Amino acid sequence: MAQPYVKKDDDHDDELEYSPFMGIEKGAVLQEARVFNDPQVDPRKCSQVITKLLYLLNQGESFTKVEATEVFFSVTKLFQSKDTGLRRMVYLIIKELSPSSDEVIIVTSSLMKDMNSKIDMYRANAIRVLCRIIDGTLLTQIERYLKQAIVDKNPVVSSAALVSGLHLLKTNPEIVKRWSNEVQEGIQSRSALVQFHALALLHQIRQNDRLAVSKLVVSLTRGSVRSPLAQCLLIRYTSQVIRDMSNHGQSGERPFYEFLESCLRHKAEMVILEAARAITELDGVTSRELTPAITVLQLFLSSPRPVLRFAAVRTLNKVAMTHPMAVTNCNIDMESLISDQNRSIATLAITTLLKTGNESSVERLMKQITNFMSDIADEFKIVVVEAIRSLCVKFPLKYRSLMTFLSNILREEGGFEYKRAIVDSIVTIIRDIPDAKESGLLHLCEFIEDCEFTYLSTQILHFLGIEGPNTSDPSKYIRYIYNRVHLENATVRAAAVCTLAKFGFMVESLKPRITVLLKRCIYDSDDEVRDRATLFLSVLGGDGTVDADKDSKEFLFGSLEVPLVNMETSLKNYEPSEEAFDINSVPREVKSLPLAEKKAQGKKPTGLGALQAAPASGFDGYEKLLSAIPEFAAFGKLFKSSPPVELTEAETEYSVNAVKHIFDSHVVFQYNCTNTIPEQLLERVNVVVDASEAEEFSEGDSKALDSLPYDSPGQAFVAFEKPAGVPAVGKFSNTLTFVIKEVDPSTGEAEDEGVEDEYQLEDIEIVAADYMVKVGVSNFRNAWESINEEELVEEYGLGLREGLGESVKAVIDLLGMQPCEGTETIPSNARSHTCLLSGVYIGNVKVLVRAQFGVKSSTELAMKLAVRAEDVSVAEAIHEIVASG
Repeated sequence: MAQPYVKKDDDHDDELEYSPFMGIEKGAVLQEARVFNDPQVDPRKCSQVITKLLYLLNQGESFTKVEATEVFFSVTKLFQSKDTGLRRMVYLIIKELSPSSDEVIIVTSSLMKDMNSKIDMYRANAIRVLCRIIDGTLLTQIERYLKQAIVDKNPVVSSAALVSGLHLLKTNPEIVKRWSNEVQEGIQSRSALVQFHALALLHQIRQNDRLAVSKLVVSLTRGSVRSPLAQCLLIRYTSQVIRDMSNHGQSGERPFYEFLESCLRHKAEMVILEAARAITELDGVTSRELTPAITVLQLFLSSPRPVLRFAAVRTLNKVAMTHPMAVTNCNIDMESLISDQNRSIATLAITTLLKTGNESSVERLMKQITNFMSDIADEFKIVVVEAIRSLCVKFPLKYRSLMTFLSNILREEGGFEYKRAIVDSIVTIIRDIPDAKESGLLHLCEFIEDCEFTYLSTQILHFLGIEGPNTSDPSKYIRYIYNRVHLENATVRAAAVCTLAKFGFMVESLKPRITVLLKRCIYDSDDEVRDRATLFLSVLGGDGTVDADKDSKEFLFGSLEVPLVNMETSLKNYEPSEEAFDINSVPREVKSLPLAEKKAQGKKPTGLGALQAAPASGFDGYEKLLSAIPEFAAFGKLFKSSPPVELTEAETEYSVNAVKHIFDSHVVFQYNCTNTIPEQLLERVNVVVDASEAEEFSEGDSKALDSLPYDSPGQAFVAFEKPAGVPAVGKFSNTLTFVIKEVDPSTGEAEDEGVEDEYQLEDIEIVAADYMVKVGVSNFRNAWESINEEELVEEYGLGLREGLGESVKAVIDLLGMQPCEGTETIPSNARSHTCLLSGVYIGNVKVLVRAQFGVKSSTELAMKLAVRAEDVSVAEAIHEIVASG
């Protein structure tokens, strides 16, 4: 179809792009394809038609079987043409049409003839097409030609055969693996491209043999790989070998590091960059090993080529996440890149500087970034905002300048993800830096006046309801919140009503004013807003008729201390009755099913499993299961169930894991057993438990399995009594006892007589963390201040540790508590850290812990532990756990 000529000077929409294929229709092109059948072939016209067909195929246009067959047979006639350009187009269209096995035979002879042609272009392209369309049965007929092509003197032909081998390896690996000798010869080629493709193919052939790959790397690192592309591949394979050696426990001096370091002095820039990147990504890389790589990357920062500057700054940006001090020497060079014309380079330079800069350089960086932000896209802005958030946590004294910068860009234009990143950063700063609370909340209040995103408005209002009442002057936020009731959509208005009610509940002096404002909201046009306003007025006692009790107010305005998923499950399982729903009955810890019980779903178990189905939903399922067993029904309310602990190795004949159920004065071990031998039936399955290393426990009732057929899980139980309310600890050794009966595979019937046998299981330990349930709090500070009991504070020396991260994790694991507000994450290179923990101790006693960690010397750490609990004796118990742990 003819197109109008378009002059470049015409005033057209900049986004309108002229395409020579505009308006092409499949039917018209298929009609044009009849030109392939002309007695006198016009090479130029045929090439144009094939180009249109290729365009349609690459645009996703589908051809019917009849259409594709007609085009294929028409195209095969063009093999008679001697025109080189047309022949190349024929190769392309045959490859894209992917003819069926019957049709392949039509062109096989022509392509095989071209494989032996004197024209190298024909030979290379014929190899590519044949290997693309041929099936495994015909491949053996041309294997000899492919092997010859690999060692061909012409590099184009050799590369074509090697690349085809890479594709064929996915479908016919056994055939390609027979080419190893020829491929090995290709690695010695003088052609850079042949050497690159040969190395890639040889590695793919050997990739599943770790020793063979290691030998390949050893041989090539000693020799001379001339191709820069092949050298880059070799560096990657070397890095993989180093990682494999590390994963398999091989220690000592790092192998192949000298080779990687020598590549930093290569004449090809791509090799230098690849080697530098490989060194920086080594596991446990030291400062000494990093230094030469950082040095060459620093040189590339001043390169006139944008691609080298980008590669260098991107690598340094990654290094700064784990080794910021190693990158500090490059800061002056990176500061010059902030004004780089390439915005990607400038963004990476800024974020790297934010990770490596010191406290004195913060203001200077903020001034440079302010001018920069307007020139980049939102995705780059988000990266900068997240880096600023980390910088503020790292240097809390600089929160004023950083908060001012965030509030300024919050008022500028931007999409939802960008705005959400800024809001999240401000919220993080408010939570981590108490002095930033009031200014940060005011910035958020000013933002929601112009915020066009409903989600962000409701989240900010929710956060205001948590933090606002605890500021020095809560009344100044009321105007901002109440304006949302008049100026926003129904969703935001409903959130504003909730926030107002929280202020009225938590700030007594504001209660009359809030009551008046809520009364105005009961005439809102939206049902949700009216209902919420009416409810909160009733709870606050604003209508003179209802003043809800303390529990109701705490439920509406306090933090929900049970997981929502558990609340949902409990509400679904609640059966209407005269007894009201009790929120204390909701389990406070999310539990998953044991593996054996997951396998049991959908199958009909036998023995005890036939009487009691496997737990349906974690904690609730365990509670129902135990309460239905008469021996354990009198133990009272279940406090906690642990995740399953594996007592057998994988792939053994018997699979057993155990769940620890904690009651006030009892512990019940649930042994989930699976028989994995089809020819055996186990009967009288029991677990004999030795409690000689658990002196405070005395064995009670047990429940054995009557029968355990193949692949039908069942449960055995053993109970122990302990002092009530005492966090007794100890180790229990376990032996599985049973009677084996052989099963006839043909009939499925078991023999009458059996043989007694036993199987040693792993030990089980009851530790202090088993008496603590992980329960988070939405606002740690409010929860901390709400516990009026005496605060117990002690200092502990933690001895020699590898770092703060190891110490924080050890304390969390020891206490079994829930980290709050993201404090389990430690900033890189931090010298001190505060971790906030929350939980419920046995007896349903709420416990909060503030653990402050500090570095005393290069390797010694100290911890200051402050504990608040609803029972002072529990706070003392927490300190005893830490002191003995």
